[in-house]
Amino acid sequence: MSTIQDGGTGASTSHRIRSVLAIRPFRRLWGVTYLCSVGDWLSLLALTSLVTKMQDSYQWQSFSLSLVVLTQLLPGILFAPLGGVLADRFDRRKVMVVCDLLRGGLFISIALVGTAWWLFIANFLVGCCAMLWIPSKDSAVPNLMRRPDQVETANQLGLVMTYGVSVISAAGLYALIAGIPGYLNVQNSDLEFRIATIAVMVNGALYVTAALLVATRIPELSGRIAAVNRRKRRDGEAPGFLAMMRDGLRYAGRTPLVRGLVTGMVGAFAAAGAVIGTAKLYSLSLLGGDSAFALLFVAVFAGLASGMASAPRLARTLPYDRLFGLTIVVAGLSLVVVAFAPHLWVALVAVAFVGGAAGVAFLTGLNIVGAQVEDAMRGRTVALLQSLLKVVLAITSAATPLLVSLVQQRTVTVFGHPMQVDGTRPVLLGAGLLAALLGLAAYRQMDDRRAEPILSDLVAALRGRARRKVGVLIAVEGDTRQDTAAQARRLAEVLRRTGREVLLASDPDLDEQRLRNLLSTADLAGVRAHALVAAAVRADVVEREVRPALDNGAVVVMERYVDSPLAHFGAAGSVEPREIEGLVDWATGRLRPDVTVLLDRTPSQAGPRGALGWRVRELLTEMAAADPERYVVVDADGTEDEVAVRVELAVLPLLSQRAGRTARPVAETS
Repeated sequence: MSTIQDGGTGASTSHRIRSVLAIRPFRRLWGVTYLCSVGDWLSLLALTSLVTKMQDSYQWQSFSLSLVVLTQLLPGILFAPLGGVLADRFDRRKVMVVCDLLRGGLFISIALVGTAWWLFIANFLVGCCAMLWIPSKDSAVPNLMRRPDQVETANQLGLVMTYGVSVISAAGLYALIAGIPGYLNVQNSDLEFRIATIAVMVNGALYVTAALLVATRIPELSGRIAAVNRRKRRDGEAPGFLAMMRDGLRYAGRTPLVRGLVTGMVGAFAAAGAVIGTAKLYSLSLLGGDSAFALLFVAVFAGLASGMASAPRLARTLPYDRLFGLTIVVAGLSLVVVAFAPHLWVALVAVAFVGGAAGVAFLTGLNIVGAQVEDAMRGRTVALLQSLLKVVLAITSAATPLLVSLVQQRTVTVFGHPMQVDGTRPVLLGAGLLAALLGLAAYRQMDDRRAEPILSDLVAALRGRARRKVGVLIAVEGDTRQDTAAQARRLAEVLRRTGREVLLASDPDLDEQRLRNLLSTADLAGVRAHALVAAAVRADVVEREVRPALDNGAVVVMERYVDSPLAHFGAAGSVEPREIEGLVDWATGRLRPDVTVLLDRTPSQAGPRGALGWRVRELLTEMAAADPERYVVVDADGTEDEVAVRVELAVLPLLSQRAGRTARPVAETS
């Protein structure tokens, strides 16, 4: 390891990607996402081509793309809520397998039946399966991560695969298949029909392959929620479908975080629908025609990609719950600028800002759902957002042309430049103001730091200012308290001799006075009670000692900060590791060490304690393997002096390299 990187959003992009792709179940799910996304995009091309080959009417052919898109979008309005209930009630892996098999079978049936009426019916059913598949997949992804801060990178990789790599792959695959008549130098309508049929068959094969991979290679998708729900159904405690839908809506209504998320998404989707409905006519109002439309299209998607790429950097400055609403406000205000833009170049810059803010908001919304919505409600939350997307987009896209037609066109001169004013301008203005107002409402509902004004956060985001100074947090983790206590003390002594200001924070669980202050009784029953106490003690240590020292630029050496307790609770097996991680993240404010020294000692072989030690060691090494740039693994077999030398040789070069760089924040504190 050559550099110190933070463990959250401040880490280098390549490091974050490697740490997430090191998780085998996610890596396999990413491959499944590729197959299904290629199938989604290929179906749009293949079905449009096939339906045009089925009919000779020019009018019919002109509506082919619209009808294919409509039959895929309509199920989103009708079936997305049902998909959320399935994701929260049944085994998510089984739901995904069944839906993929159905999608594959339906596409193959389209090729075999060969009629237009069945093509549209089957495409509608495929869309229904997609709406059942998406909530299960999206709600399962966070459970595959080893740490909550990895959810953001996983979402980024998923979006890149869905809207980037798979689009190019699908277009290339379709071009390869559709070009077969040209390769053979044969122009025959029957052959072209058969080629279009082959493309649809290939599409079906992609979904069947995805189903087989999910069924045989990713058992982790089932997760703990499946076992819990099976037990509830066996005991007669599981609520019905309608009750679960009602519970999901109540949860969204009473939870400020989700309520703000829904409010902001409505504003964002309404603005997006207005942009879609006015794009062509707006480009004409700029007196640019089709070329202006193409440039605006490129600008908004370039901004969207830039926004998604910059979201992790912005998250170092603002927490998600404030960043989400703020970016929707920025998107709305940028859309207001678009409405008043007198020239194409002004419009292009403003549209790029709209796309960039929308990209940040979209990724932030996914991260909030993945990292902060409880697992039992995540599927229904995803489904609710999917339904809103379809419904709001459909309503605004349909209403926009009607509103545009109410305003007569006229030409005005602004700074000597003619500008055509038509109905697109007031519609975009209204959509921008609506998005800004709903974004502000979302910000107010989700904000957990009301004492700090929105303007200060906006300035901090623009300047890239982090929320603490350049202190360094070093955690010393290991299986035994004797090892971590001795090596943390020895490391702090070495660092003080180099002239650094050092705070040694001992194992919080050993502070009996703090335990007595936080707990009225000394008797604790069960792992959950111990976990709550451990979280409370760490919250107290972080707030009173660690954060002030870091804010003053000190080096903090903390013994058994997070990883060792997580490994011990996980090895005990009675509590889901993700539950403990969420509790610890909340207690520490997601403060991550800049570097973690893992003391790797061979556990004792004797008795049940030996088996537990091996399990703890396995969990700790898995954490280190998932985030290699933040961990230093030191051989802890040997004398205390020998191990201390190894720790010193591993850590001091890292601090020296950091001192040679310009000061920057290195710990995640969002």
